[in-house]
Amino acid sequence: MDPLILDDIRIALDGAPLLGIDTVIAPGDVLTVMGPSGVGKSTLLAYIAGFLSPAFQARGRVLLGSRELTRLPAEARRVGLLFQDPLLFPHLSVGGNLAFGMAASGSRRQRRQRVAAALAEIGLEGFADRDPATLSGGQRSRVALMRVLLSSPRAMLLDEPFSKLDAALRGEMRQLVFQRIRQEGLPALMVTHDAADAEAAGGAVIELEP
Repeated sequence: MDPLILDDIRIALDGAPLLGIDTVIAPGDVLTVMGPSGVGKSTLLAYIAGFLSPAFQARGRVLLGSRELTRLPAEARRVGLLFQDPLLFPHLSVGGNLAFGMAASGSRRQRRQRVAAALAEIGLEGFADRDPATLSGGQRSRVALMRVLLSSPRAMLLDEPFSKLDAALRGEMRQLVFQRIRQEGLPALMVTHDAADAEAAGGAVIELEP
């Protein structure tokens, strides 16, 4: 995997500087960006992912290794996003949600087998035909994580991914998410206001001031 390079990124709103960042995130590492609401944490993720609102003014390059992402549409960047809400598609089964982001290669049977193996990996064996509405919060979070991983991202962005979970689930999901990021060798950037998230991630921390 390649490093995620944030090359002299500067973001402003109505001409007023909002944030600046210039760093490299190595494969398998998690950079945590902390700060209170309104300092631009989610705005930074939107710029990296390719859906920053035109209300903001931004400059600086986003690269994965030597591949520049800055001018690519969001769907071509291969950057996985994990939000605080699992955001599963209600009209698709659990298996359908997992298959959504997968490459169209392979037969239908092979894709079903891949979905079944992915569910078994996160402790949800046999859940492929379930309605997402019947899942617990922790189960939905695990499905959302696996859906991102099955889309074969080259980097991960985490937007307050554990804030909606209760304390017991939070520890379990932190362990699962950061373990998978290391296993897959993905450079990851997490924004959070929770110091325990940063501690669990184990990487560098940047604090944005209001």
